[in-house]
Amino acid sequence: MDAKKLFIDTLIGQIRALDQFGTWANKSDKDLIEEKYIKTKEDLKNIPIIADIDEMQIKDIRLIYQAVALAFEKLTGIMCSVVMEMSHEGFGRVVVFTDKIVICEKFFKDAHRFSFRTYEDLEKEGEKYLNNAQETYNKYKNV
Repeated sequence: MDAKKLFIDTLIGQIRALDQFGTWANKSDKDLIEEKYIKTKEDLKNIPIIADIDEMQIKDIRLIYQAVALAFEKLTGIMCSVVMEMSHEGFGRVVVFTDKIVICEKFFKDAHRFSFRTYEDLEKEGEKYLNNAQETYNKYKNV
């Protein structure tokens, strides 16, 4: 299966699973992702450089890495876990691991400004995370 499509489909599934009251039912998948994750340069100009991050933003960031973990599980049948630590100032780290292998990780500073410029950038990043996760796992699974 195409890694890019698998990542996006998994991310959409994660987002829609959180919609308990059907608030997003009438939104297209692309519109929903763009609302949560896409910010233009002009949008970023309106966000202060130094600010606290709110809980919803932390959950949205976590969803990206949960989608990587779940997509990896779908591809390989191997369970993954996501661990995320984030300060109220937006400094933190997320780690996706399976067995004893870290298959994806990222450090954050200014996480309140976390975003992608375009939908295609998000697709490419998700595909890259998933492909790198597979390569890393295959490289170290027998160590």
